[in-house]
Formats: sequence, structure tokens, C-alpha cells
Amino acid sequence: MKIWYVASEAAPFMKTGGLADVVGSLPQAVADLGDEVSVVMPKYGSIAEEYVDEMEYLFDLIVPVGWRKQFGAVLKLERDGINYYFIDSEYYFKRDGVLYGHFDDAERFAFFSRAVLEMIGKIEDVPDVLHCHDWQTGILPAFLRIHYQHIEAYQHIRTVYTIHNLQYQGVFPEEILGELLQFGPEHFTAEGIQHNGLVNYMKAGIVHSDQITTVSPSYRDEIMEPYYGEGLDGALRHRAVDVRGILNGIDLSTNDPSTDARIAQTYDLDTYKKGKIANKRALQERLGLEVRDDVMLIGFVSRLVDQKGLDLINAVREELGQLPCQFAFLGSGQPEYEGIIHEMTAAHPGTVGSYIGFDIELAHLIYAGADAFLMPSRFEPCGLSQLISMRYGTLPIVRETGGLRDTVKPYNEFTQEGTGFGFMNYNAHEMLATIEYSIRVYSEKENWDALVHQAMTADYSWKQSAKQYRELYHLFA
Repeated sequence: MKIWYVASEAAPFMKTGGLADVVGSLPQAVADLGDEVSVVMPKYGSIAEEYVDEMEYLFDLIVPVGWRKQFGAVLKLERDGINYYFIDSEYYFKRDGVLYGHFDDAERFAFFSRAVLEMIGKIEDVPDVLHCHDWQTGILPAFLRIHYQHIEAYQHIRTVYTIHNLQYQGVFPEEILGELLQFGPEHFTAEGIQHNGLVNYMKAGIVHSDQITTVSPSYRDEIMEPYYGEGLDGALRHRAVDVRGILNGIDLSTNDPSTDARIAQTYDLDTYKKGKIANKRALQERLGLEVRDDVMLIGFVSRLVDQKGLDLINAVREELGQLPCQFAFLGSGQPEYEGIIHEMTAAHPGTVGSYIGFDIELAHLIYAGADAFLMPSRFEPCGLSQLISMRYGTLPIVRETGGLRDTVKPYNEFTQEGTGFGFMNYNAHEMLATIEYSIRVYSEKENWDALVHQAMTADYSWKQSAKQYRELYHLFA
């Protein structure tokens, strides 16, 4: 079958988060199983020149955006047997700064979604399945069903829609219904794309896609309930038979401690103790921590937002500073949480180190140099950091929610099984108790080493997930 992955970003061309990692890795894993795979994304002005130089111009597009006709073009780059198509529009995508959060995001991604459908009419590589990702492409299945499915060339095309994070939905004023989308009022209903009086791109994907996936089985179940459902749990329950959770994997080639050029010293399962010490020392020096081999070092790499449990850290930050361990924080986000990390670092010199911002080399040094990795998330659709940390022999300390529950097996001191540590309730003192417990286990070197071995030898690849996606695609064959 011919599968097109349609997304607003994909590694290595453009990345702001886990979405790009998924769209950068899953297509290759599916292609390895025998399907013909392509990826379609915007051609942002900030894509590196090394990739732009490899792109081949294919043809121009005239794209309907409401009552207007907007100019675009399609470029192509082939990489490792996969065709990457880039929708070019300097008006929409040649902008400095962030990818999202512009005043006209509704229009930008309506243009992108219709451009994908318009290019199908001009290309031989017609897809059987359009696999759309997150709110930015949620409107595409609606466009296909409402504007294109009466056309013979489009009638065989089916859609899969993946929810990466239900919190970000793409909500816009009612006036875009006709102005940008060319939809009539019959589509602006509780059963359609309307939610809370607004046009909701993610709901459009939920309502109009043939199949829906989430990025972990537990997150699939959680978002059916009001607490996690972000107001869309009713629409999801209505489609429950068509919603399945398929766990993300990670790119093992770029997350491998035995070949990672970003860390101070490479290592594998046999040499992890020496490698961990060398990287820990480098990390301690980098962040101004006391250089000690014997103290447990806990890493944290994340966006600093409500979802990631920063309020739990804030609630017990004085107690955390008094623990017999060190902390290494990396991330940026909401100013109040950046301030909390700054204050913790100032209050506990030598024990708490931090860098506000993002630095990919420092992130990998934390994965390699820390002993444990803290992820106290309020919710977590899948999470990639816990998978990367385990691959580097750094044991996760997680709240058991979503993908964290599906991937981290809490340590059982009676059976010696496990790949990390977990706590159930979203409670600061329960988190604190779990950290204290992990410190105790760390002092039991034999038990800790056994956990590290189990974590490093677990399978975090895309192989099993790709098989599940391929089975889903072939439901339409």
C-alpha cells in the first residue's frame, strides 16, 4: 500500500518536539515492512540549507483558501528510500521564530491541508492512506470528506488520525467556517467540528477520520474520561470502536550510548559503569555541581509547563534540596516555572544545577550522566524521554500515567523485576517518597545494576509499533 504521513514537522528537517521524532522514525519502520511510504510537510524557511539544496521542484499549486486562491509549490527530496514532499509557500511558512502561535495559524494549516489534497490530483504517487498527525492536520480528513470525496480519484483514499497531545486542539473563531474552510453551517454542530462555540481542528480529525490512534494504549483509555479528555471525551467515546492506542518507539540510531558523539564517553551494557562515571563528572562540571561519583544524580529534561509536574516539584522543593542526591534541570517554558528552577539552583549550589533553554548536547549528557530521570507528569500521551533514559541506563522515576505507565515497569524488590520507579497519585509527597525510595535502592549497588541491565536491554524500537500501524493501514486494503 501507499502510505502518506502528513504532519507539520518531521525530523531531521524541522523539530519542536516529539511529533517530529515520530514522523521522522515511524515511516522508515513501516517502509522496512514493505509498504511504499512518503512524508508531506511544510517547507519552512528555517529548514537547513543542506536539505533545501537536495530538494527537487515538481510543480506549482493553486490552493483554494476560502474565497481566495493562494499560490504554492511542491518540492521533493528522496532519503533512505522515502519520498519527502514539501509544500512551499513563502507567505505562510517563511517566517522567523516559532512554528506555531502565529495570528493566522488557522489559515496556514488550512492552506497546508488543502495543498496536500490538491497535489494528489497532480501526482502519480497517489496514496491509499493519509496518516494525519495532531491538530495542524486535523482539518484534512474533513476537507477530504466534504470537498474531495465526490471526485473519483479520491474515493479510495482513507484516513488515519493520530492524537499526540489532546491538550493542543487548534481552536479558532466561527467565522473561519466559510471564510477559510468553505464549510456550511451544517458542519458547525456538536456532532461536527464545533466545540464550545469554536471551530476545533482536532475534533474535525476525530469526527471525519476513518481510524484514530493515540501514542500509547493507556492514554487511549484515559482520554475517554472527562479528567483527561480535554472536553473531547464525548466525541472520542462516540468513536471508541475506531480508536486504538499504539505505543511510540524511539530512533535507536540517534539514541545509542555506544555511538553518541554528544556525550563525554560512549559506553554499552558491558562498559556502562565507567561510561556513567565519565559522563556524570562531565555533567557535574558543566552545571556547577559538586563533582562526586558516589552521589545519586537525578536528571530532568522537559518543557517547563503545567503538564510536566513542575507544581509537584515546587511544592516540595525545599525537601528535594535536602535529599542526599543531586539534580540537573534542562528546559524552558512558562516563566513561573523557569523562576522556580532558578530559585532552586540558587538556594542549593552544588546540589541543584540547571540550564534554562534547550541544548541537545546537554540533553544527551543528562541522559548519559544522570543515574535517574524524573518525569512526574500530570498526563503523558507517550513520552520519549523515559525511553531514551532507559536506553542510556538512567532509571526513570515517573508518575504512572499514559505512556509512562505502559513503558516503565516499577521496581519490585521481592522479584527484582523492573526498569524504574513509579507513583500513582498526582501528589507531591508521593513523588518525594518515591525519589527517597530510589535513593535507597541506588545505595544497594547490586540491585541497582540489575535494574540498569533490564532497562538497557528492553526493546524501545519502532518494530512492534510499525507492525500494528501496518495492520491498521491494511484494514483498508
